[in-house]
Amino acid sequence: MAPVRLKALHPLAGAVTGVSAGAVVAILLPGALGTALGLLASGLGVAASVWTLERRNAAHRELLLAGLGEVKVRLATGAIRIDALSQRIELMPMRDVDAAPARAAINELTAEVGLLGDLIHQVATTLADHDEKLTRLPPAVPPAPQTASIAPEVRLDPEAARREHAEKLAAERAAAAAAAREKAEAERARLVGEALGEGRVEVQLQPIVSLPQRRTRGYEALPSLRIDENTLLMSHEFLDVVEERGFGPTLDALVLTRALAIARHLASKEGDVFVSCNFSAATWNSSRALAALTRILDRYRDHIGRLVIEMPQAVFRSLDPTSLGLLGAMSANGVRFALDQVVDLRLDPRSLFDRGVRFVKIKAALLEAHADGRVASDIAAGDLAAMLTRASITLVAEAVEDNPAAADMIEFGAGMGQGNAFSPPRPVKPDVFAEPAPAAPARPEPAAPMPSAEVLDYPQPAASAPAEPAPMPERLPFRAVLRRASA
Repeated sequence: MAPVRLKALHPLAGAVTGVSAGAVVAILLPGALGTALGLLASGLGVAASVWTLERRNAAHRELLLAGLGEVKVRLATGAIRIDALSQRIELMPMRDVDAAPARAAINELTAEVGLLGDLIHQVATTLADHDEKLTRLPPAVPPAPQTASIAPEVRLDPEAARREHAEKLAAERAAAAAAAREKAEAERARLVGEALGEGRVEVQLQPIVSLPQRRTRGYEALPSLRIDENTLLMSHEFLDVVEERGFGPTLDALVLTRALAIARHLASKEGDVFVSCNFSAATWNSSRALAALTRILDRYRDHIGRLVIEMPQAVFRSLDPTSLGLLGAMSANGVRFALDQVVDLRLDPRSLFDRGVRFVKIKAALLEAHADGRVASDIAAGDLAAMLTRASITLVAEAVEDNPAAADMIEFGAGMGQGNAFSPPRPVKPDVFAEPAPAAPARPEPAAPMPSAEVLDYPQPAASAPAEPAPMPERLPFRAVLRRASA
């Protein structure tokens, strides 16, 4: 068999052969050894292909350079012959007229030969430069087979790595806390909605006393929400959910019903003792909700004279014409209003009175800030009470927490006060809201001074025993019922 010439093989033959041999070896010899031998065979095949390609390219360059050299020699020989012919023609005797065309043809031929020689020289020079650049390049080295890739060693700053880990851990904890908080808020909203839907609203009463006598003149009904028998949410714990979820009109209807029931009981007592309650911003901004509450007021028309509805200052300033009309209708039916959550003293007493406002509730801290000059105002805190009094409006200082603050409110001329300095909120038992039974005739009792806590559970002095036993059980006065309400 004739030997196979390597230069006759296609350059890709070695690569294909090597890869095929490597694949066969890897298949026949499973494991790390087979993989290594397969990669080695593939590398040898690729190296052989590269070597064959370089040999073929070198052979082609040699043939091209040899051809160019032969052409250069022939051109030089032709140029010498043409030059000798030109000299011979110059020595021949002929007329200038006949010699001129011959000389022109020879000169043209000589120029073309010279131009062709220059082009051949440029081609030869370019090939020579190319060969020189190729010789300067490093020889191609076939890739060495690798049985496994080894990752380069990376050196990290321990402090930077610790800081990055801490930041990542903090971000994960923050995300988990946010998710847990959202879940808890959703659960709280669900519980609040269920409690409101089932009417599990309870009322706590905080007295509003006269100053400086500190006699009870009214109560503010503060709502609380019964979640279960062991859980009672105070107003500050669920009012944000009520406002966000749109539960305000539902809560307001429940609280208004209970406040009117308390007003019904207070109507049987001497004195102008009132009960106040708040409406949410959603209710004040909805004429439909106000109309629904107006229908509740109609059911207690005989007792709404004891009711005071508190309204935030910001809401009062933003009421639309429809809401103002409903406000006027409630005022015409005997409902009194209190301006609550006052943030500045820019008040128009006459306009407030015309809208049914009879009380202005201002926090004690705000009055003290105005008196100390910490808040700029067009009117002094000491002159505000007198200005409101001229318009038949009473200044109520709320959030009075201690006796020194109570003394300051008296100095400012506040007619009433509310806060823990006088009494904290106290719960009222559900039986207070029950419909009263028909009253049985009872013997007249001597008049007694009205206690300061006729609704709340405060210790009361023992009542004097009657001289004679009653022939039949007497109906307890409402004061006694209310004293037992939070027992």
